[in-house]
Amino acid sequence: MANSNTAYGLRPIGLNGSATNSTGVTQYEIASNNTNAIYQYGICVPLAAGVIDRAGATNGGTTQALGVLMGVEYVDSVSKKPVFINYWPGSGAVSVDTNHPVKAFVADNPNQLFKVASDASLTDKATAQAAVFANASLGTSARSGSSDNGSSTSALGVSTINTTATLPLRIVGIMDDAGNSDYTAAGIPLIVRLNAHFNAPTSRFDSQTTATSTGI
Repeated sequence: MANSNTAYGLRPIGLNGSATNSTGVTQYEIASNNTNAIYQYGICVPLAAGVIDRAGATNGGTTQALGVLMGVEYVDSVSKKPVFINYWPGSGAVSVDTNHPVKAFVADNPNQLFKVASDASLTDKATAQAAVFANASLGTSARSGSSDNGSSTSALGVSTINTTATLPLRIVGIMDDAGNSDYTAAGIPLIVRLNAHFNAPTSRFDSQTTATSTGI
């Protein structure tokens, strides 16, 4: 039995521990001339210019992540009306009034948990359980997505699961999902958090305001 969902990026599902999950987001900006598509549920990184962009590498990368994109608002240059869209298609695909900012809404809580699909078989429940507390990269590009629905099509790379500290995702659990429970197929919903989060230093010696990317 194949799983029903196999690639949808990182979907926020809750917070670590018993903290109140308001499903809140923070508003940032995307440069109006940014030609990169940034898909909903795709990883965002902060840039030195004070704006955000897509993940710094196709596998998620080691650049500190800010969170995942949830939606975008911009003002159309023709109608002069605000447009709400669930992803940023790139400056060449939309008509933006540059007198107004391109607003990006990001799930950026460093304690945010996400569900992400496995890109391959995990063999069985015991093997999948053994991956909990390990790290991983995105096997299906962190930058990929669908222009039809605006959603990311990235998935966790099963072949990358390891204890390597620099991998971008930490696996913390497996979701109980009857429609996606075939461990012999891609699409097992794993619970992860972002390892190198921009808002959470990895040790008491790390600054919270360093390591912005200068480009993608």
